[in-house]
Amino acid sequence: MTGLDLTQDALIEIGVLVTDSDLNILGEGVELVIKPGSEAPAGALENMNSYVRKMHESSGLLEDLEHGVSMHEAQEAVLKYVKKYVPVAGKAQLGGNSVGMDKRFLERDMPDLMKHLHYRVIDVSTIKELAARWYPAARHNAPVKTGNHRALGDIKDSIDELKYYRHAIFVPDAPDAITAARIARDVETERQTLEEA
Repeated sequence: MTGLDLTQDALIEIGVLVTDSDLNILGEGVELVIKPGSEAPAGALENMNSYVRKMHESSGLLEDLEHGVSMHEAQEAVLKYVKKYVPVAGKAQLGGNSVGMDKRFLERDMPDLMKHLHYRVIDVSTIKELAARWYPAARHNAPVKTGNHRALGDIKDSIDELKYYRHAIFVPDAPDAITAARIARDVETERQTLEEA
């Protein structure tokens, strides 16, 4: 993206990987540079702030824009890949770091893709923030990002990070059904006690 403002910024790259429930990547994925067309907000490239411009210059993304595909071509390629592994609409979930912003741009620019995806998202940054509060040692030792601010690299980093948190904080010794029910009752009782106070 050229920035985070839906009214002024453009989606200029997309990287997509489908995983199974154990976070194993299925297929090669899709990585496309998108050359802004008439659907992009006017001046999106020219008005990038210096931080974003420097990031996209150093990653090579701005140089690659000249050979980018149209938004329509990008959406078709992504849909083809996603449907190969998740053919039923409403099953695949959008995932990544701070994916709420990505979702907004995709709703604007790739509505057919978003119609195929589930409405829920998997936001790795939420898990990261909770780990920082509840499991600081786990957060401190999380994998270092290596994606160079390119779309496919960033999503690979997000998958690695989610794999790490799965083993570091979502431990296999989760409670059985009886213990989980007791925990749920305790939480509900605590909430009721606070409401009555």
